[in-house]
Amino acid sequence: MTLVAAQEPAAPPGLVSRLAAGNALPVAIVVVAIVALWYGFAVWLNMPWQLGVYERAGQAWTAADLVRDTLAQERPVLPSPHQVFAEMWRTTVEVAPTSRRSLLYHAWITLSSTLLGFVLGTLLGIVLAVFIVHNRAMDKSVMPWVVASQTIPILAIAPMIIVVLNAVGLTGLLPKALISTYLSFFPVVVGMVKGLRSPEVIQLDLMRTYNASPVQTFWKLRWPSAMPYLFTSLKVAVAISLVGAIVGELPTGAVAGLGARLLAGSYYGQTVQIWSALFMAAALAAVLVAIVGAGHRMVLKRMGMTP
Repeated sequence: MTLVAAQEPAAPPGLVSRLAAGNALPVAIVVVAIVALWYGFAVWLNMPWQLGVYERAGQAWTAADLVRDTLAQERPVLPSPHQVFAEMWRTTVEVAPTSRRSLLYHAWITLSSTLLGFVLGTLLGIVLAVFIVHNRAMDKSVMPWVVASQTIPILAIAPMIIVVLNAVGLTGLLPKALISTYLSFFPVVVGMVKGLRSPEVIQLDLMRTYNASPVQTFWKLRWPSAMPYLFTSLKVAVAISLVGAIVGELPTGAVAGLGARLLAGSYYGQTVQIWSALFMAAALAAVLVAIVGAGHRMVLKRMGMTP
């Protein structure tokens, strides 16, 4: 008779093992490395000015004094992380959201033109993609122009758009939104053209055996097949739309918006203000991309597809 030893249940994995198995630990390591490098470069780049301050004041200093003072300068060449996040806290939590000193107020101004430009760019991109897929002349003529349009630097074309629209009486939100539209429609066009052409030949042949009309083929085959491509393009489009809105605020002399905040910071040498506006823009872009990603998962789940 053979006795089989009972196996003891395996111990549950520890916290470090669970973190290492996912994305949390690798992301945390990368973030810590970036912050450490940031502090190192902040000390290095701010050091010449601080040494000049010590020399002019005839002050004796130690390495600890140098590190402390370089990380606490009022107008540093490179602000330290704690300076940037302290400025963000001061301009988001300690002031009213409706105040012109609030980053939330400036973020809302930029967000409004971003969303308008994103919606216009998405609609324009989808319409162009539909015509390009279904019309050979549009494919041969319009698609090369769509690609060529993105070779023009946005910093060069934005002032021209603003000046021309101001000349015909269009000011305010629409000119900035059109710059966002100009940037955001391109990834939608490319993604939707690829998506609408993604059905295989055998699937198109099957639709012909059903005697399906072109409209039925579009809504029942091409459009569902293009959904993963559309949402992937929208993630790129919404982020680049934010860039367009910020760039559109620079040549207008705007007094509100993240672009205006960056411009004012560059005028007066407020590098901490510049970096806090940059981080707010990055956070805003991350939120917009996350919202589009949530919509992506929800739509594909309703369609029975795996995102």
